[in-house]
Amino acid sequence: MERRILNKEQKEAVRHGQGPLLIIAGAGTGKTTVITERIKYLILQKKVNPQEILALTFTEKSSQEMETRVDVAMPYGLTQMWISTFHSFCDRVLRDEGLHIGIDTGYKLMTNAENFQFIKSNLFEFELNYFRPLGNPTKFIDGMLQHFSRLQDEDISSEEYLRWVKGKSADEKLEQDKWLELVKAYKKYEELKIKASDFDFGDLITKTLLLFRKRPNVLRNYQQKFKYILVDEFQDTNFAQNQLVLLLAGKNGNITVVADDDQSIYRWRGAAISNVLQFRKIFPKARLVTLTKNYRSCQYILDKAYDLIKHNNPDRLEIAENIDKKLISVRKRQNGEVKFFHLPNVVDEVEAVAEEIENLISKKKYEYKDIAILVRANNHAETFLKTFERSGVPCQFLGPGKLFKNPEVLDLIFLKSLI
Repeated sequence: MERRILNKEQKEAVRHGQGPLLIIAGAGTGKTTVITERIKYLILQKKVNPQEILALTFTEKSSQEMETRVDVAMPYGLTQMWISTFHSFCDRVLRDEGLHIGIDTGYKLMTNAENFQFIKSNLFEFELNYFRPLGNPTKFIDGMLQHFSRLQDEDISSEEYLRWVKGKSADEKLEQDKWLELVKAYKKYEELKIKASDFDFGDLITKTLLLFRKRPNVLRNYQQKFKYILVDEFQDTNFAQNQLVLLLAGKNGNITVVADDDQSIYRWRGAAISNVLQFRKIFPKARLVTLTKNYRSCQYILDKAYDLIKHNNPDRLEIAENIDKKLISVRKRQNGEVKFFHLPNVVDEVEAVAEEIENLISKKKYEYKDIAILVRANNHAETFLKTFERSGVPCQFLGPGKLFKNPEVLDLIFLKSLI
């Protein structure tokens, strides 16, 4: 069994007893280690049954990493413990309990590509005018799916959506007609999915919320089942996921959430710092532990990153909670440098990066495989790739391809689903 040396703040978080706990964990402060060690502490020291612990993560990768770490850290297997993403957890609950609200528990979970084909194949079931132009009937399908997904993220039903639209000013009839079209389309989309027993990923969260709200006895069973709940990357949860966590925890639950608003990368998908602030309001006596010792970077880089992130004030936890989140490096080697290039356009930027790479290689201190380039979005990488190819700079692009957005491939996926 692996033994880890924890710092003072990590120990405080790991050995927390009963009641809610909020851990503010900056980048590189060992949050996954803390979660793993807390699970180990609960089982070995507090004698908690593994099946009474629920650990929720945001991505499948994080879930697998946590499961692997717990498996390595524990002296025996933990096959009974629930470590999963929000979606996997809800899928499991709905498969077991969905009949209580009339859900076919053998439902099919659609991929994004299948979502598109689902609406395309049922397009004339929708009462659409503006959003189904004659010249290009499928033009707005992607946009509608994104819109419906955001409604699910915010836990908004078609009935609530209709009330909101009716409450809007009717001064501009065209805008009002567009909103009503979307409301009807959202309702029809939900009806068609239920009829076909086809769900999208947003349904997993919203249908589980519906189950817990309509069948309090089912919710009570899960509240009693899970004596301790741990949530990783809490800053990336959206409103619906947050409501799910709060329902499971109850008013006085043993819930641990790990968050860092400075690392929130899913605000476009509905993730909000307000969830962390709401946690503090709902659990005013929750213990707050801030991890600031960084094991990943040198102090120079941490200071530069802090100087930049401060521009998000006052909308940061550091200000809202009056805490010190400045990271302190514990690394013995304190090398590192940050250079800033301000260039007039993307082409000049890419050329400057290519030149900087060649300068580093020419000094014989680095190889091409030692260098990585991070871009804000995958399509931003295209200019780099073209320039590097022209300049003879060897590179490998690790972003997802566009294969499953190809119309021919989408048609093949749909045909396969009919076989």
